[in-house]
Amino acid sequence: MLKKNVAILSASLVAVAGLGLAAATFKRDDDKILRVANQKGQVRAMMIASGALKGAPYSVEWSEFPAAQPLLEAVGGGAADLGLAADAPFIFAYQSGSPVKAIAVQAPVNQAPEALAVLVKNGSPVKGAQDLIGRSVATTRGSIGHHLLLQALERANIPIEKVRVTFLPPGDAKAAFDSGAIDAWATWTPYTNVAVKEGARAVIDAKDYGLPNYIDIANADSIEPKRALLADFLQREAKAVAWARAHPDAFAQVLSKETGLPLDIARASFDRNNRVSQPIDDKIIALEQGITARFQKAGLTDGKRPVAEAFDASFAKIN
Repeated sequence: MLKKNVAILSASLVAVAGLGLAAATFKRDDDKILRVANQKGQVRAMMIASGALKGAPYSVEWSEFPAAQPLLEAVGGGAADLGLAADAPFIFAYQSGSPVKAIAVQAPVNQAPEALAVLVKNGSPVKGAQDLIGRSVATTRGSIGHHLLLQALERANIPIEKVRVTFLPPGDAKAAFDSGAIDAWATWTPYTNVAVKEGARAVIDAKDYGLPNYIDIANADSIEPKRALLADFLQREAKAVAWARAHPDAFAQVLSKETGLPLDIARASFDRNNRVSQPIDDKIIALEQGITARFQKAGLTDGKRPVAEAFDASFAKIN
């Protein structure tokens, strides 16, 4: 239960960035449980802090994941109906054949520093992408960190084969980074926040390349039987996103409690990952086509699935 000092949703924040979410119409035979995969507490904490789920005519069953890859495996495998993840891992999963669909998009509000970065220890001689040649970089396969590394090497005209990329989940990557077993770590908030606080520095920063979009991803087989639940959840999530922008300190307190992150790290996570709901449009699809092309060039996917077919715009309408 929320403490009394957590603010109630403001009616002025219901409209989000010109995006009107399609109204949910519940039917007698609708399932009454929506299974939502959650990454590092973010969505769940936002929904709790804002009170956005109050009065929902269904139950939400949450499952927790440390990164997008296992979250997408849960959604694609049918263990969850919905989950929020960044665009690169979504595209990677989709191009790998996973039965997932993007049903809503959240775009970054600002290009905050160190929200997504390639990090090195403070005493490292590495200053930029060119210095990564012959060195080891840990990241999670198909993640936003992996994609940022590909972007940076592409811009510097460095073949990916010139860098020793090690694929590790975030916890193992942090351990390898802390021990000096790797030279650099391509990762995202809140992991960047913790590492920088402990003395790491960014040598490649996503603010110079464009921060990722975040996507509400549904299991394709859940869309029709749970359409009303999904539509209603997206409405409530959009309100929660708007509420968090207006009440960052209250949100950070709940995020800290939900995840165990120190309060300053939780607040930094919000500041570096502040988003606003966006419509699914040609611009969004073009950005995701660019990610597909980059993964394809790196030999990670064949890129044969049409990117436009990964998006289902039926849950939203433009006012």
